Amino acid sequence: MKKALLITLFILFAASSSAQVVAANEKSSKDNEEKGLEPMVAPVDFDKIKDVIQNDRLGSEVVKKTEVIKKKQQKRAVKKVGKYNIPDSDEFWSFFSEYWLVKNATVLKWDFKKPDYGLDESFKSFLESLGIFEVRYKILLVNTPDVTHFALPSNEDEYIFLLSVPFIRTLDLSKLEISLLLFEDYLRVKYGYFKNYASVPGLENFIGGNFYQKDFNVNLLEKVARKYDEIIFDKGFNFQQQFNVTSRMNAMLKSNTKLWNGYYLMIGKIDNLVKTNFLYQKYLKIYPSPELQLSWLRPKRKKVL
Repeated sequence: MKKALLITLFILFAASSSAQVVAANEKSSKDNEEKGLEPMVAPVDFDKIKDVIQNDRLGSEVVKKTEVIKKKQQKRAVKKVGKYNIPDSDEFWSFFSEYWLVKNATVLKWDFKKPDYGLDESFKSFLESLGIFEVRYKILLVNTPDVTHFALPSNEDEYIFLLSVPFIRTLDLSKLEISLLLFEDYLRVKYGYFKNYASVPGLENFIGGNFYQKDFNVNLLEKVARKYDEIIFDKGFNFQQQFNVTSRMNAMLKSNTKLWNGYYLMIGKIDNLVKTNFLYQKYLKIYPSPELQLSWLRPKRKKVL
């Protein structure tokens, strides 16, 4: 009871003291006004203002530094995820064709001292004579009869040609004939025969994807590699595809007698080779059939009534 009474008295005393202080300040201010003096103003605590300003500045600096750190973390995250990107369609085929070449280096025997036939310039001139410009290509000479000539898919408007040195030496092909042979392969790639054969189910969704924190589909790439082996070493192209290429060559070359005759004679050389040289019997499995090509190229005789 006494304790409660003491607390009540203390509160009343504190309130009375505050009222007296306020009344005294008001009286002092009134007296100063009557005397023509400036009213009393409570003193400004500059130290506290300084602390507030400093705290505001520090706060803004913290926000800025936090944003910088956040952006750096985002960039690092994007870079980290980007390491797991799979090449898109513009780069995948070039990448995989080059991978296949390295994988089959011992079979293809492309790592040898190569003669300089000047094929790059002669093929470029040949293409330009047909009105074809700005085509990028690589001609890789191989030292084996197992792959006579072939074009691998690469980037858009880019081609990788394989050409067997034993094959062109055995046939004694001229630069023009070699260019005609490469142009046949060029058309096969343009028609998409290779890509269509090698595009196994699931590849379209795989290309251009990302495997960050996902299982990398090695089995899919192994299937593509097997397709490469099949089409290059064993199956090649069918009769319809060969007919399409031969017909296109005929249409493009017939206005130039030199080119058309060169193509016809080259096919004749190949036809004779595969019939007489056992090393090149496999050629017919890849490119059927030079004999039929010659018949497709021969002008049809008009029936006399």
